[in-house]
Formats: sequence, structure tokens, C-alpha cells
Amino acid sequence: MSELNLPNAETVVKTAKTYARDLAERTMATFVVTAGGVAVAAGPADMFRASFWETMAAAGVAAAGTVLKGMLARAFGTKNSASLARGV
Repeated sequence: MSELNLPNAETVVKTAKTYARDLAERTMATFVVTAGGVAVAAGPADMFRASFWETMAAAGVAAAGTVLKGMLARAFGTKNSASLARGV
């Protein structure tokens, strides 16, 4: 009879922590970059007339998209990464 090679509980917890940290970092970075981009576009370039709350809403939508993408990456890619790229 073949033996199952399952990871121990500590490995599973570390994997989940690594994934959560990776996804949180990507989400925060997306929010900050999007907010900055909208603020720059709305301010000095005067391309848009976005209020503070519109800027935050745009950044929030982008961050929510990052969370969804990260969850899909975990389901279809490497379990301890929020990236769809193989080996990340």
C-alpha cells in the first residue's frame, strides 16, 4: 500500500501566512498606486475632476480586483502565492 506524503500542520499554516502576506502586499500596493495615479491625473494634469472620495473609490475598486485576482491565482496556481506566474 502506498504511503501518503501530506505536509505537517506547521507547513500548511506557513503556506497560508505566506499567501495572505503576499496578497495583502499586492492589494495595498495596488490601492496606493491607483490613488496616486488618479490624484496626479485629476490634479496637475487637470484631465479629470475627481474628488477625494472618487479617487478613493477608484483605488478601492482596483484593490478589490487585486484581491479577486489573488484568490483566483491561489485556486488555479501555486498555493502560497497570489501570482498567476508559475514558480512565483
